[in-house]
Amino acid sequence: MNLKSERRGIHVDQSELLCKKGCGYYGNPAWQGFCSKCWREEYHKARQKQIQEDWELAERLQREEEEAYASSQSSQGAQSLTFSKFEEKKTNEKTRKVTTVKKFFTASSRAGAKKAAEEKTPKQGQLGRERNADNILRDLKEIFTPSWELASPSEAEIQEAKAPSPSIHRQASIETDRVSKEFIEFIRTYQKPGQDIYKQCKLFLDTMSHKRDLSIEEQSECAQDFYQNVADRLQTRWKVPPEKVEKAMDEVEKYIMTRQYKYVFCPETTDDEKKDLAVQKRIRALHWVTPQMLCVPVSEEIPEVSDMVVKAITDIIEMDSKRVPRDKLACITKCSKHIFNAIKITKNEPASADDFLPTLIYIVLKGNPPRLQSNIQYITRFCNPSRLMTGEDGYYFTNLCCAVAFIEKTGCSVT
Repeated sequence: MNLKSERRGIHVDQSELLCKKGCGYYGNPAWQGFCSKCWREEYHKARQKQIQEDWELAERLQREEEEAYASSQSSQGAQSLTFSKFEEKKTNEKTRKVTTVKKFFTASSRAGAKKAAEEKTPKQGQLGRERNADNILRDLKEIFTPSWELASPSEAEIQEAKAPSPSIHRQASIETDRVSKEFIEFIRTYQKPGQDIYKQCKLFLDTMSHKRDLSIEEQSECAQDFYQNVADRLQTRWKVPPEKVEKAMDEVEKYIMTRQYKYVFCPETTDDEKKDLAVQKRIRALHWVTPQMLCVPVSEEIPEVSDMVVKAITDIIEMDSKRVPRDKLACITKCSKHIFNAIKITKNEPASADDFLPTLIYIVLKGNPPRLQSNIQYITRFCNPSRLMTGEDGYYFTNLCCAVAFIEKTGCSVT
């Protein structure tokens, strides 16, 4: 995106927020400027092209191997008979020697094994003396070892301390149970379509439990395909009205992603955590940036405006505590609305897009939200794509991506 600093502040052409394919939906830097729909089309084209190229390469290598094998067979045909006779003679000679050796050592080996077993079996008195010696050594160690060494944790205790708190697991389990009950109550209102939705969700979760080894991009593709298939079934098979389909898809996303969260949020197979640390480091390095440098049209001296700024920062930080992509997206939307209200109060007029982006950048710099890149990637990968392509949620999310891109690329040139 072509971000530039002008007298009014950070400016981005609103047309650059849209999909670069010209479909009219919002684009996303994570999708190389495409919207979700166009990105998937481009992804499938590239994937099919790669599959075709790999297939052609495999066929060529197989032909070359077959040709090489055929030529080697023709050259070795004359030698095969002589070689096989030599191998047969060698095998017979080896078998004869092994049999002779076994006969020679069988009796003595059994006697030696029996004697060794008797020597290894300790006598009762010897066991008693060993136990007494162990007890004496343990008592001496307790007497002469400093108390802080005796109290040092074992390796198992250290591993237990490193493990997540059981309260965290209990909290997640309680939330999962609550979401399940709410989902079942919701789909009952849809009757037969609701039963179909529940069946499809259970099937999807069972399928994903056997696909943990897939890359995060492939798991994201599975989730996006699932959203699309469920929405299509509701519209075409069950003739559900569009507004009810949208509401149902929100509940479907909430149900499945509450369960999938621990497997797909910031997975170890990605560099999401590395990007999080890089963004946090960059934000800390820009601690000297002031609202005036970004031309932020917000006056925190006004108590009401200051309260709005605090709420906006709280919302963007709270995003990390949510498990459902739509809930994370809702935090971004609430944050953005507080920003617009702060600008409106300060200027006594409605805020413009040119006012909003620099203020959003300032809020991100001031709040330094935890795991910012991981949350953005999680939303991008597993949120219902229709929410990111249109509406205020999509608009605010696209601006947040622009703000993070600006922070990542800007240096000490902000003046």
